[in-house]
Amino acid sequence: MKQLAIAITGPSGSGKTTLIEKLAIELVKKYKVAIIKHDPKDKAIFDNPAKDSGRFFQTGADVAVVSDRRTTLFKHQSSTLDELVTQLSPFDLLIVEGLKTWDLPRIAVFRNEIEESYLPYVSAIAVDCSISQEKLAKLDKVVLDLNNTKEIIDYIFKIAKEIKGA
Repeated sequence: MKQLAIAITGPSGSGKTTLIEKLAIELVKKYKVAIIKHDPKDKAIFDNPAKDSGRFFQTGADVAVVSDRRTTLFKHQSSTLDELVTQLSPFDLLIVEGLKTWDLPRIAVFRNEIEESYLPYVSAIAVDCSISQEKLAKLDKVVLDLNNTKEIIDYIFKIAKEIKGA
């Protein structure tokens, strides 16, 4: 299968992480899935700073934690999409949370209100019943049901971008 990529975006608290989790649970039944999460405020904590990998990372070194089942990579510099694709390959579908600067088709997640600043960057929006049909009718975007995982997966495979793997 080709390596495909899609991005999920939206304001904090909109349900991006929950949606990606639900998508991944379904997708991994048939496909190899990779996920990249953007941390724009640099606040994610990946390890207890008092434990080995946290202490190693605090030295300024890049750190890889390897076991029989997984590898976790901690780096002090950002990576490009191409670099991450190489590191995460092989996969069938890459889901990126955030990162508006990367040229990927996007689905925005909204609850309660639509933040129009996202609209120029997205192909579709995924909403629940907290957004009125009247508001949705005014938009020139594909509207997906946030609670219909199958519908969103079908749409992802229609618009996902093929990317070059390692």
